[in-house]
Amino acid sequence: MDGFVVLDKSEGMTSFQAASCLKKIYQQKKTGHTGTLDPMATGVLPVALGKATRFIDFLPDAEKAYTARFRCGMTTDTLDITGKVLSQMDAHVTLQQIQAVLPAFTGDILQVPPMYSALSVNGQRLYQLARRGMEVERQARPVHIDSLTLSQNADGDFTLEVRCSRGTYIRSLIDDIGKALGCGAVMTALRRTASNGFFVEQAHTAQELCSDPVAALIPIDAPFASLRAVTVTQKQAVRFGNGGELAADRVRDLTDAGRYRVYAPSGAFLGLGELRQAEEPALIVLRSTGYV
Repeated sequence: MDGFVVLDKSEGMTSFQAASCLKKIYQQKKTGHTGTLDPMATGVLPVALGKATRFIDFLPDAEKAYTARFRCGMTTDTLDITGKVLSQMDAHVTLQQIQAVLPAFTGDILQVPPMYSALSVNGQRLYQLARRGMEVERQARPVHIDSLTLSQNADGDFTLEVRCSRGTYIRSLIDDIGKALGCGAVMTALRRTASNGFFVEQAHTAQELCSDPVAALIPIDAPFASLRAVTVTQKQAVRFGNGGELAADRVRDLTDAGRYRVYAPSGAFLGLGELRQAEEPALIVLRSTGYV
């Protein structure tokens, strides 16, 4: 079976383990996830099966959404509750005090990635260096925080609903908020609710997938529904399927430059094509950028 599955990842499972789990459920030789989730995090983990793995790089770069819980008055080396405690204090922080600092963390901001992350420096993962007690300088990176919605829990902790760009570390965001408050803050739970155009409403637990794997399978072309579609002739379908270019003036319904969904006369999805100028200046072609 080929397609995408939205796994509701359980706590304690790595993203690699999650993809391997689906490999067994669907009896597929090839799987790939579309974005790493920390082991303590739960929620949306899109996984590509079989031929769908060829299209991971073309998935919509849509904003991500998270629900995070955090506690004020504590810091750890991992920036979450699983790490070694570095500082702890009685912090009587109100909802209004936190809301007052949130505007500084919305819009376009710079964020330093945490040491406990999968980013590489000189060929080594940061978390591998961190586990050896090493800390290296990391460059701040631009990220975009679209919105932050805060609420307080009955136990005194807080919940933050975050909509943000890819590459945003929620642990770092909470740590920075804690620094702005002057008391520190640590993430205690994280759930991703949206990623790459997939949403938590589409997600299934591993147990649910074992019971009915076919029902959860999303067709390869479904995530690209916002792209324009063209249907080619049977001869063109064969050429396109082999990675060949198609002259634009011989393909119906091509309009502006950009990416298209390409279908055979039977309605079968062939892949994605991009309309652009070829090496020969006068020739505009539909070039295969991903094919089934």
